[in-house]
Amino acid sequence: MTAVSGQQPTAPDPAVTRQGAEEDLRALFGQSTALFASLAGPAHLVETANPTFFASIGEERARTGVALADLMPELAGQDFVALLDQVYRTGEPDTGRDVRVVLGSGPYTRETFFDFTCEPRRDAVGNVIGIRLLGVETTQVKHAQRLMVEHRALLEQIARQAPLTEVLDGMASCIENLAPREVLVSVLLADPDGRHLRHGAAPSLPDFYNKAIDGIATGEGVGSCGTAAHRREPVIVTDIATDPFWNDFRDLASQAGLGACWSTPILARDGGLLGTFAMYHRTPRVPQDADLALIRVFAGTAALAIERHHIEQAKASAEARAKSAHDDLARAVRAERELRAEAEQRAAAAAELAARVRAAAAAQAAAPHPERCQLGGPAGCPAPAEIKIADSWGDSAWGCPTHVEEAILNVRSVFIANEELGGLAAYLNR
Repeated sequence: MTAVSGQQPTAPDPAVTRQGAEEDLRALFGQSTALFASLAGPAHLVETANPTFFASIGEERARTGVALADLMPELAGQDFVALLDQVYRTGEPDTGRDVRVVLGSGPYTRETFFDFTCEPRRDAVGNVIGIRLLGVETTQVKHAQRLMVEHRALLEQIARQAPLTEVLDGMASCIENLAPREVLVSVLLADPDGRHLRHGAAPSLPDFYNKAIDGIATGEGVGSCGTAAHRREPVIVTDIATDPFWNDFRDLASQAGLGACWSTPILARDGGLLGTFAMYHRTPRVPQDADLALIRVFAGTAALAIERHHIEQAKASAEARAKSAHDDLARAVRAERELRAEAEQRAAAAAELAARVRAAAAAQAAAPHPERCQLGGPAGCPAPAEIKIADSWGDSAWGCPTHVEEAILNVRSVFIANEELGGLAAYLNR
């Protein structure tokens, strides 16, 4: 205030000064992305707050002149209230980093995080009359950090070739834990022909529901997933109860307590269908940008896991075929060796029998029809000589039926000779 000549300067009114400062703060933070609230008394009465504050706690609760505990009853017993009480009691400012605050109740409960600075408000004599709250919501940053950690863990699982079911179950559970509101995740895998979808992972959906949709066809109007697989593009159904895509599955979804389903096709690098990635909600719901980003990230991760699984399957199948071919070749080689050995044995036996026939032919000069078999080898054969055999060279011998059969099977060009005709003549005139 500028003094006027002849007058004494007037001391500023503390109440007016304080009010002006509060108006300056309201003007400063009115359009800010940082939240601001001015609280009064030990009950933390909300005197004023900017739109960002009410956006964080819920637009439906945009009221002033209400105690914070009445405006947000879910804060009872939480660390945030204890922080405010401490600042009011001690008069010392405090700062909280990544303070966890659970907002809402029942199905609308959501976990949030804030960086807060709490400063005491004082009257003209220095007594604490309230708290000035400045803060920034860090929920998305916190979730992004969690997402990076979980996503890295999934990529490590894929890299170490963990079973596909383990990777997909882990991914589904990860998303369900990261989502700010309750979500139920499902992954369906495409058959090789791309015409049907099979159960892949859905840890939180009822078993009866998973069994019912296992094997559903891909096609226009076949729920969210069948349609997404058919179109090769995301299909967002915000209200299952009224959407025509769910005409054939509406009762099933009602039994499972499902109100919305957002499905995205999982595509290979060449555009082929690998499956679908779906996020279910208990109540009708429209996706936010953060939801769509989460879907894109994990649909890509699922594609990587499924493609890796297919590659490993193809590799294992090729290795199995190679091993089978190797085993078949080994068996063929063994069989060939056995046949060769058998042939060599037969050749040796044939040579020995041929020698017996020649020896018998020479012996027939003294005894044209011997009494005993001449084909028994060095040990001889006591059986009667009943049948005469001959070869194409004219050599002949007498033997028993057993040794004659052995000679016919093993010695080339041996045949049964008439007793009246000998050797070559019997062969030529048979």
